[in-house]
Amino acid sequence: MIKLGVNTVLFQGFDLRTALQHIKWAGFDAAEISAIQGMCEHLDLDHWKDQAGEIRALTEDLQLPLTAMEEAALDEDRLMKAFDAGAELGIPVINVGPGGSKDQPDDLGRSIDMLANMAQKAEPFGVCLCVKAHVGAAIWNTPTTLEAMRQIDSPAFGIDMDPSHIHRGGERPREALKEVVSCVGHVHIRDCAGLGPSPGPPELQACGRGNIDLMGYCRVLAEAGYDGPMNLEVIGAGEYALTRCAMIAAESYGYLNACLKACGAR
Repeated sequence: MIKLGVNTVLFQGFDLRTALQHIKWAGFDAAEISAIQGMCEHLDLDHWKDQAGEIRALTEDLQLPLTAMEEAALDEDRLMKAFDAGAELGIPVINVGPGGSKDQPDDLGRSIDMLANMAQKAEPFGVCLCVKAHVGAAIWNTPTTLEAMRQIDSPAFGIDMDPSHIHRGGERPREALKEVVSCVGHVHIRDCAGLGPSPGPPELQACGRGNIDLMGYCRVLAEAGYDGPMNLEVIGAGEYALTRCAMIAAESYGYLNACLKACGAR
């Protein structure tokens, strides 16, 4: 069964307890904790040991496991802390972006080399480093994702497949997913109205509101036997009232849960 969760970045204006409580109330099975420096640090990697007891207590009290952490930056110092925290807190997936620029030819090689190095360093911690194709970055579409898959053979490496970035890159997410699904270790999910370059306001990132064929996307995952985490990632809601954030989460849960049930994945 695919576990549905929410990245706590949706609730970046609120404390972790508030975020997790509303994720649970919305019906989700799990959560992804945000450790995105400069945006949302529900997990402060420089002081994660001070937070560990509280995080364990919260997830146990709410019966809401953490299936992933988004660290975001391809930074060795921060990733080593993320691996350590993930191993200690039972968080199996660490998500990052690829960095670099698609307009700088040498950036792809540098990004892949860094990912390969950090995946190797993740192995002893028992966590998986997942990267997603990101609009404008060195890895930004299916061909560059496939190149990373070809060059990185660590068991601690996977793809974080986010349909909104693929959609904004001019591809059909459902078809792109078929090409990389064998290496997918995590799914960031959200909708997108139009081709961006941004994913749009938070309410239009709610699943079912945009132009992405998320039902078809879910069907590809189900047919491939994917049973890893799927976490809603909605950005830009830092100044939203709590009720608006909760409504985006609940609306997305209803849509995704229905899609996955129709596909036999829940």
